[in-house]
Amino acid sequence: MKLLDLYINGFGKFHEKSITFQDGFNVVYGKNEAGKSTLHTFIRGMLFGIERGRGRASRNDLYTKYDPWEKSSGYQGRLRLESGGSVCCIERIFSKNEKATHIINETLGKEIAPDKAFYDQMLCGLTETSYNNTISIGQLKSATDSSMVSELKNYIANLNTSGSMALNITRAAAFLKKQKKNLENQIVPEAARNYTTLLGEIRTIEQEIAAPEFENQLNACRAMQKNVNEQLNTKRAEREDLLQKIAKGRQILNSNQFDGEDSIRTYLQKAEKVYGEYKTAKAASEQKSRTILASVCFLLSAAAAAFSAAFLAGLIPFGGLSIQIGALLLLPAALFLFSGIFLRMKGKRYQKELELSAGLIREIFARHLGDSSISDDAMNALSQRMEEFIRLNAALEKSEASMRQQQTEIEALQKQAESCSTEIEEQQRLQWELEKKLERLSFCRDQVAALQHVIDENDRLRDEITAIDLALETMTEVSTSIRSSFGLLLNKTASDLIAGITGGIYSSMSVDENLNIFMNTRTKLVPIEQVSSGTMDQIYLALRMAVARLIQGENEPLPLIFDDSFVQYDDERLRTALKWLSKTYDGQCIIFTCHRRELQILDEENIPYHQINI
Repeated sequence: MKLLDLYINGFGKFHEKSITFQDGFNVVYGKNEAGKSTLHTFIRGMLFGIERGRGRASRNDLYTKYDPWEKSSGYQGRLRLESGGSVCCIERIFSKNEKATHIINETLGKEIAPDKAFYDQMLCGLTETSYNNTISIGQLKSATDSSMVSELKNYIANLNTSGSMALNITRAAAFLKKQKKNLENQIVPEAARNYTTLLGEIRTIEQEIAAPEFENQLNACRAMQKNVNEQLNTKRAEREDLLQKIAKGRQILNSNQFDGEDSIRTYLQKAEKVYGEYKTAKAASEQKSRTILASVCFLLSAAAAAFSAAFLAGLIPFGGLSIQIGALLLLPAALFLFSGIFLRMKGKRYQKELELSAGLIREIFARHLGDSSISDDAMNALSQRMEEFIRLNAALEKSEASMRQQQTEIEALQKQAESCSTEIEEQQRLQWELEKKLERLSFCRDQVAALQHVIDENDRLRDEITAIDLALETMTEVSTSIRSSFGLLLNKTASDLIAGITGGIYSSMSVDENLNIFMNTRTKLVPIEQVSSGTMDQIYLALRMAVARLIQGENEPLPLIFDDSFVQYDDERLRTALKWLSKTYDGQCIIFTCHRRELQILDEENIPYHQINI
């Protein structure tokens, strides 16, 4: 693969910037802060994209760092490259609101899906990590990152066993361990215990709700309450009617000043007595003989008094007895006078009694008969009226007795209604309790069903974990056999390169399984930490190149990108490295530099290159 050209619409400081690359060496020259690292990052972003961080991490991430300075321009660009005889154009929009990727195969004239298969084919399966640690050498970053250690082990293990990078034993083992951990985290250890507990609770609740007390008597109680209330309402209505009738009857008796049969009979007796007195007084007052007799007595008294006066006055001479006779005649005169007066007073008394009794009996007749006429018929009518009052009083007393009986029945029905209400409340409480138990029973059954699924899932997960353990055991056995030959390919490839890149100072190197690097001398293995920084930089370059070759295999070489990577090289080391690169690497090389010595050395060694000034 090789890069053809790029166009930046908006990326960091660049806006509407075009750059064309050629085969072989491409030297991008610019002073510090000219934008070399920006171009380097743009190429990587076009190949792998740039994700924006979240939260505080977004303040200093690549997305924010290379946000276009000119806000009017879009955060986007395109990169044209050639691979396998086909020219493809990658267009990316980095903006979070319009993020998009389009790939056009210009050779075939069609759009290609920007999927993993395309990038694996273009980049020989390189991930962004391996890209950053092999063919893309950033400023002062010749050493590999720690993440490269495990990835190199995968490459060596895969190439050593199958000759292909499709098989990734170490990554597969890590994946299986991760899957095992995920499966173990999914297992619910308390499911079986909870399942047993819930089954016991279900049996207990089923026994409780089967008890007779939970038999639903609510409808029967409500029917009984309804019947009692109907009877109570009927009795109350009858009692109310009876009360009204009694009240009316008592009002009649009270208006006639009667409070019972005795008072009525006493009143009748009194009326009969008054009527008898009336009749007696009337009969007595109607006797004329008493008046005549009184008159006779007055006449006799006057005659006797006259004779007495005459004898006393001597008008009637009777010898010597005239005075005695006159005195004796005074006594009958007085007697006749007193008799007349008595008879006259007795007549007046009878008349007064008649008036009094007549007034009383008229008042009685007028009150009860509406007519004050005095007669025997009226008296008979009064007697009949009193008999009616007596019958009314008897009826009232019977009604009052009936009312008292009804009150007793009403009180009994009220107690029965209260008992029904209490029973209904108890039934409602029992039904509420039953509903709660049924809800709990339903919940427990649902939980049991869910736990049964969990238990089944636990069994399935344990079976999968057992299978993963078996797979890991098998892979461990395979990995053990691979580990014995680990690093052979890497050591061989790196050693082939080290002599050329160091100018023959070192002829071979060794890399152990932890990527610890040793330089081979005739007497001992020298750790890389003991060599000079310039030599160390050369060795890391050789290691990167070795890894790049292992990754690319027989595929088309990928471009090598150097971003001020030779700062620690002296002129001689730089000359050796550039000459070695020109002879050993057939692919494209892009060198970003702020020094002119790379250009001078390439000119002096007659190494062709394409210069790009920014």
